[in-house]
Amino acid sequence: MNDIIEPKGVTNNSGELPASPAAPAAVRPGTLDSSSAPANDSKESKDTKEKKQSKTRSVLSTIAVLLIAPILALTITAYVFQSYEVDGPSMQTTLHDHDRLIIWKVSRTWARLTHHDYTPARGDVIVFIKKGLYEANSTREKQLIKRVIALPGERVTVKDGKVTVYNTQYPNGFSPDKTQPYGTVITTTDGNLDLTVPAGEVFVCGDNRANSLDSRYFGPVPLHDIVGKLAVRILPIGDAKSF
Repeated sequence: MNDIIEPKGVTNNSGELPASPAAPAAVRPGTLDSSSAPANDSKESKDTKEKKQSKTRSVLSTIAVLLIAPILALTITAYVFQSYEVDGPSMQTTLHDHDRLIIWKVSRTWARLTHHDYTPARGDVIVFIKKGLYEANSTREKQLIKRVIALPGERVTVKDGKVTVYNTQYPNGFSPDKTQPYGTVITTTDGNLDLTVPAGEVFVCGDNRANSLDSRYFGPVPLHDIVGKLAVRILPIGDAKSF
């Protein structure tokens, strides 16, 4: 109990207080004598100090969260994944204007940490940086989303509405639009070109071949310009899908 009970003297058999003033006062079991009061004050002081320390820790924790949260968010966005919104029709009917996507960056990040090039697989949909898209001498950057059609070192031709890729495995060529699952949305490919993709670059096209500004016009994309790979479409909810 926290209540302090004042000490009381004990009477003798005659009911009178002891005659000698030097006789010590007795203390009943369960009571506190006056010497306990300073100890209780010390306890209250200790409780107050602990409360102040607890409040200080709470404030410091809040400040730490406010400082760390933005740094963590920026780190995740730069190196792990990032949300994008499609702007334009170049990937229809696979993707549509205003679709909300999650672009996965871990593979690219790991490649950079290990000093290797990140080379996506054929058929992957990637986001990459393109400079001077509309102005030849401009340094302005634009991020585009396209599909990987040909890999480093492969020869690509576009002729008679068809894309053909030549490599060591298929020296006579093959049509990725016919062998990849995405090909069901491809009807024809405009253009007339014949090129070999340089080392460290990939050839990309939009799935809406009739309305896509891609490698047929600005050439292959350097691997170091790749931002990441399409992982998930999250919006619209009814069209959510992993890739």
